[in-house]
Amino acid sequence: MRVVPEQISRNWIDTLSDEDLVDIEARLHTKFATLEKREKKARGARFSMMRASADLLDAWDRWSRLLNATRERALIPRRPALDS
Repeated sequence: MRVVPEQISRNWIDTLSDEDLVDIEARLHTKFATLEKREKKARGARFSMMRASADLLDAWDRWSRLLNATRERALIPRRPALDS
């Protein structure tokens, strides 16, 4: 499991293998989704990403950088199966 640096840069992303990229993207997505769910629950109908907490926006920024990189490499992100 690769350690994710505090600042995610294009140079660091370029050092990742496809497997590492998909793994890290999944981990960062889980963190973002958890924070988003928590904030949506706390704010209810008043929730807006445009007014989200700094932690949520940072999690979104970090995850979206990796998501874009997976798309550029034509990789498919891993997502857990949704409960029906």
